[in-house]
Amino acid sequence: MIDTAKLTSMLPAKMRSRLDGWFEALEILVEVRDPRVLRSLGPSGVKGLILQRAKQGYPTKTRARHETHFDWTYPADNPEMRALYTRAKAGQWNSDSALDWSTSVDPYDPARPLLPEGFLDFDALAARGPKLDARERARLIHSLTSWMLSQFLHGEQGALFAAAQVTEAVQFYDGKLYGATQVMDEGRHVEVFHRYLDEKLCKLYQVNDNLFVIIDALMADSRWDMKFLGMQIMVEGLALGAFGTLYRQTAEPLLKELLKYVIRDEARHVHYGVLALREHFRELSDSERREREDWAFEVALLMRNRFLALEVYEEWFEGIMTRQAWKSFVTETPGMAQFRQTMFSRLVPNLREIGLVSQRIVPRYQKAGLAKYMNGLAADRIDAATMIADLDRAA
Repeated sequence: MIDTAKLTSMLPAKMRSRLDGWFEALEILVEVRDPRVLRSLGPSGVKGLILQRAKQGYPTKTRARHETHFDWTYPADNPEMRALYTRAKAGQWNSDSALDWSTSVDPYDPARPLLPEGFLDFDALAARGPKLDARERARLIHSLTSWMLSQFLHGEQGALFAAAQVTEAVQFYDGKLYGATQVMDEGRHVEVFHRYLDEKLCKLYQVNDNLFVIIDALMADSRWDMKFLGMQIMVEGLALGAFGTLYRQTAEPLLKELLKYVIRDEARHVHYGVLALREHFRELSDSERREREDWAFEVALLMRNRFLALEVYEEWFEGIMTRQAWKSFVTETPGMAQFRQTMFSRLVPNLREIGLVSQRIVPRYQKAGLAKYMNGLAADRIDAATMIADLDRAA
């Protein structure tokens, strides 16, 4: 482990924070154990974590490499996927008519807060230096909500492109039909999150570096099952948990209704991933399965780091408090702790269900504090209606 405190202690606060960020990135890459996982994530890790290509103000170009799989016999080859396709067709919705965009959204309205003030422990923040008055607290909540929704938006753009690639590459005909509905779903999600951020919150954050690494690596990977694993299980699975937490916490009616529609779609998407990979991974060699198991664990850590909201720190507190102080605050503060718990309670059971949590890797999940989520329900055992009903009861 690199002792960044000793290396950077004499530097100005803002420069120290930036160097600490680079050291964090190097630690992530150095700790990857499987060389095949490093080959998969390494180039994207350098682009995203070190060079920060996603934050340089111009579009990112990633060379996609995968085989397109045609089947000219159009078989009925997966009844569960065909049933999911039928449900997806019936579940399509028009964001212009389904959502009341005339709803007035005041990010600072205490009667309809984006997030409750208790979402952040402001006393714990003050103990680390920054003392905020009531107006500043409301502004920070606005910033944090905008940051979360911005990352949802960026993730949905990645999901849109990945869904298009998977529809080309997947080897189940019924899976292609379902995949076509997901492409439409993801396009609609990009639309609604961008519209809400642009028209209602008037604030958009750049893509988080950890999220960029995952999306960039998935776009470039030639293997259809890795695209499935990364997007349908990892990104979509964690997003489903994150959407659920925000749905339960917000009192802003337009955002709550928007999230309800998106959750219904996302539940199908993760179910699709479990159906596609459960049998496929049983047919892989031990070496191939170990690679995917290690890859999923490393991506889980990247996704955990994604929700440290460092972009908010850089805007609000860089030079005022240390990066480490912010990380400890955002890790321990009640709302963000609940975010991580809900996200990983959705993700880890799906990894278990598709066969990527062997006894070999369990100790690493235990060390990372993620093993406690092992016994939850996988996506094929819970539907969107039940999920939303549970969230409403917990609200």
